[in-house]
Amino acid sequence: MSEITKQYSVDLTRVENSVYRATNAEGASVEFGRGEGLLSPVELLLAAVAGCTAVDVDVVTSRRTEPESFQVRAEGDRVNEDGASRLSDVRVSFDLAFPSTPDGDKARALVDNLIRISHEKDCTVSRTVEHPTNVEFSNESK
Repeated sequence: MSEITKQYSVDLTRVENSVYRATNAEGASVEFGRGEGLLSPVELLLAAVAGCTAVDVDVVTSRRTEPESFQVRAEGDRVNEDGASRLSDVRVSFDLAFPSTPDGDKARALVDNLIRISHEKDCTVSRTVEHPTNVEFSNESK
């Protein structure tokens, strides 16, 4: 049985035509939309999938040592199903480098298992994308 352990929310504000600002309860915000220099909503979703596991990996490996480089790439294929679009086959790849030290070796040895645990258990974003999730819209326009 599922139990609610935390609720998340963002408020979305139109900045200009096709440009929006999402703001969380703590006041952090990101602008996105359609236009030059902006992440699209789909790219924002890919960033969330990659970022969720990246945080899990970073928190644990950085206890051992700071990475020399930390790059994560998320990509997905837009498919058309009977006139409706969605992403299919989302792929996330990690390219990390740690110092050639005993602590760097320890951090490097943890990465595969951390990615697996994040994907199977800890990453709310990728687990939500993979599982059927109800999305409900309402219109409170005046």
